[in-house]
Order: sequence, then structure tokens, then C-alpha cells
Amino acid sequence: MKANVGTIDRAVRAIVGIILIALVFVGPQTPWGWIGLIPLATAAFSFCPAYRLLGLNTCRIRGSH
Repeated sequence: MKANVGTIDRAVRAIVGIILIALVFVGPQTPWGWIGLIPLATAAFSFCPAYRLLGLNTCRIRGSH
């Protein structure tokens, strides 16, 4: 798995993931908030399977990590 998620992309994914997971506990308290695990995991591993399928890469240095 080569990294294909850049620094800014990782930060945005982590923030969005945390916000979505927080919706499980506060706000509408819907289980749909658990979908936030996906952007959080892709941020943690710097790898997005969808990016690979689409041929996208937001890393400055290809294959870093």
C-alpha cells in the first residue's frame, strides 16, 4: 500500500471523521455517524482505496510513508 493521501487531505479527513463520529453521541445521535470511521481510517493509513481505483494521488512525494 503506497501512500496516496497528502497532508492537507489527511487533516481534512481526520476532522470530518471525528465530527461524524461525534454525531453518534451528540446532536441527532444517529448511527450513520459511524461512517466517520472511513475517513478517519484513510487519514490514519494515508491510503485511500477509492483514490487508487480512480488514479488519484494527493501526496507530494509518490510512494512516501
